[in-house]
Amino acid sequence: MQRSAGASILLGVGAFTVGTCELVLAGLLPEIGGSLEVSVATAGQIVTVFGVTAAISGPLLAASTVRWARRQVLLLALGAYLAGTAISAVAGTFGLLLAAQVLAACGAGLFLPTATVTAASLAGPERRGRAVATVTTGMTVAIAAGAPLGTALAALVGWRATMVALAVLALLVTAAALVWIAPAQATSDELVGLRHRLSPLVDRRVLALLATTLVAFTAIYVPYTYISVVAVNATDGNGLRLASVLSVLGVAGIAGNLMAGRLADRLGGRPVVAGALVGLAIVFVLAPYWSTTFPTALLAAAAYGFIGFGVSAPQTYRLLGLGGQASLAVALNGAALYLAIALSGVIGGIAITAWGTGWLGALASTMALVALGLSEIAHRVTSHSALSTGA
Repeated sequence: MQRSAGASILLGVGAFTVGTCELVLAGLLPEIGGSLEVSVATAGQIVTVFGVTAAISGPLLAASTVRWARRQVLLLALGAYLAGTAISAVAGTFGLLLAAQVLAACGAGLFLPTATVTAASLAGPERRGRAVATVTTGMTVAIAAGAPLGTALAALVGWRATMVALAVLALLVTAAALVWIAPAQATSDELVGLRHRLSPLVDRRVLALLATTLVAFTAIYVPYTYISVVAVNATDGNGLRLASVLSVLGVAGIAGNLMAGRLADRLGGRPVVAGALVGLAIVFVLAPYWSTTFPTALLAAAAYGFIGFGVSAPQTYRLLGLGGQASLAVALNGAALYLAIALSGVIGGIAITAWGTGWLGALASTMALVALGLSEIAHRVTSHSALSTGA
């Protein structure tokens, strides 16, 4: 038990490391552009390329390495990420930096689903939710602390120092993985042909849960992406006040993610997801009221973070409960999350242009309720499938 808990924490640190890279890039764009003599708009393509690469490569690499021992897959993922960040730190041209970030994104896309499945399998069914939450909390900490610290480090000593720091962290996690992750072979369920490996792509249960993830996290990230304008009245455009709101949101998100994992172990994933989506709908629909003063914005940020970041762990828990090709299913869930982040910027931008900032809360609330409906459909599809197979 102690070893599995230590492995889960290690994998959570790994998730923090690979998650920080994409999240911190947005804060480094002016420095990168100035250093490599490209515009900020051109430098911004790194963020897009990283996200798209991670979303596509995650499922593909997970399917390709399903026969490997999980420690081997983790070491491959960390190695690719380490190489990508190390090359980024010394890249002298924008083209080389872009290529290096593609390599790092491949590592990130493969590491996160593999780490999640590994932690869950080591913990056992009774502690699966907590193990998953420990890994996904690494991503939440990357939002709350990794990105701000990386941006601050870049401001003090340059963006290359941030890349060096991430490479060093990846090296330390790699060394620790050799000690804490046993070199277990793939399970009998994983030693199957390509057709069965890709079965989640046509599994209605998986597709219904992926649709839930996509809509739920688009709802979650629409206000987050545009929080500077949503909370402008509360912060008066003050950067320190906005940073305080984001910090409260991030810290609350860490607590909410860990709590959601524990609740999933006790209650199952479905009721935890349902409760979170209802709570989010309420928080979002009240946006015109909480966004007017700084104290109410801080309270709302705490509720937003605690509830919103409590969706990830129970959703992953539900996918793992389906059995079969868990690595690919979790990788597809990660791809849906990456896509949701991208969609949030587009949908939010269209809504602001068409209706104004004041309607973002109502839009996100509506999407949260749509996600709730999809979640219930996923539950019915899963239940019907279980009855049909006599499970």
